[in-house]
Amino acid sequence: MLKKVYTAATPLMPGFIQEVLENAGIPCQQRNYFLNGAMGELPFVETWPSLWVEAAYEQQALELIQATLQQPSTGFWTCSGCRETLETQFQNCWQCGQAAPPSTAIADGK
Repeated sequence: MLKKVYTAATPLMPGFIQEVLENAGIPCQQRNYFLNGAMGELPFVETWPSLWVEAAYEQQALELIQATLQQPSTGFWTCSGCRETLETQFQNCWQCGQAAPPSTAIADGK
């Protein structure tokens, strides 16, 4: 059974959060991606893009989303693949493509 874990008014943040979850090994689905055009015909909240995960991943996904949105965007992490030092705004190493460790959350710029 799928559970909704994230909703936003635009598709930008759900796409970003989906990448964070998938890089942490949490499979997810994005729904309502193209429903913005129906806003006005349908209740606006029902047209917002949302992310859904299997119930077994719900708590882990919610914790990772919360950590991602609360983490300041300043700081660094070291790639375990090539030892490149990267700013926390990067979810993947630009040198070798290795994903950031799950504890390295990325901020939404707030």
